[in-house]
Amino acid sequence: MADDFCKLFDAMMEKYTLKADKKRQYYRKSTMSKAEIMVIMILFHDSGYRCLKHFYIEKVCRHMRHLFPKVVSYNRWSSESRSQTCLDYAESRQRKTIFNRFVELEKEVAIPLALFIKKVLLGKCTGISFVDSTPLRVCRNQRIHIHKVFKGIAQRGKCSMGWFFCFKLHLICKERGELLNFMITPGDVDDRKPLEYKAFVEFVYGKLVGDKGYISKNLFQRLFVDGIQLITKLKNNMKGALMSVSDKLLLRKRAIIETVNDELKNIAQVEHSRHRCFDNFIVNLLGAIAAYCMFPKKPCINVQRTVDTQLSLF
Repeated sequence: MADDFCKLFDAMMEKYTLKADKKRQYYRKSTMSKAEIMVIMILFHDSGYRCLKHFYIEKVCRHMRHLFPKVVSYNRWSSESRSQTCLDYAESRQRKTIFNRFVELEKEVAIPLALFIKKVLLGKCTGISFVDSTPLRVCRNQRIHIHKVFKGIAQRGKCSMGWFFCFKLHLICKERGELLNFMITPGDVDDRKPLEYKAFVEFVYGKLVGDKGYISKNLFQRLFVDGIQLITKLKNNMKGALMSVSDKLLLRKRAIIETVNDELKNIAQVEHSRHRCFDNFIVNLLGAIAAYCMFPKKPCINVQRTVDTQLSLF
């Protein structure tokens, strides 16, 4: 799937990209294709390894060499990478290929991987959706003042677990656990803000279930005009608010998206504090989301559909 998508992506880029006037090419093309890099990132988040370097050197370069015959080194001119990648440094041609480090090639697949998820891997809405956000901490609170990698990009945010220096991953999933859309924002962005963007809820209709952080009268009215009924818990001071029994049952099943967040963090490893550049942080995040979309078994709930007269207008 990744290889077919990358072939189409490269053809469209070749057709619509402006050509450079430079005649001399200063850098050689990588021996690994974009599809191979995408597949390696997706396999890493589904492998159970905690370190990308160990997965690449031990698993890909040793046991998966028949699938990736033209692997590059992980680190430049390291003795470990020389022995693990089985490259012959005696020949000058093969010496040049070692400059293509895998960590430097990751950022080249950020856009193709994002489009691959958006166009191929995401599910289709069935009328019942769940929305939630989860923090992606980039460092511990004690190291916020000395953190430099995401300085000026990540922000301090607060959730039910306390204050963090983080990004926020906003997710929308359906009752079968399949992701419908996702968005990444700094940690200080309100949970209701992504729902105001039409591109985020473009393919969502029917009932959208969220927690108390999504309570907003103006947001409810705006989404209701677009065919989306926002369902949240009621506060004690919300007098005169009524809720049907089916909506109360859906609120009780909102734990499905919490399970999705748990699998993304504990199985797909979407969050860790070892990033050294923003580009590879995005690729790591997209690889984890793509790996989750390909999980054979996802959390789901059994929903019996009934006709809702309130939504029959749309």
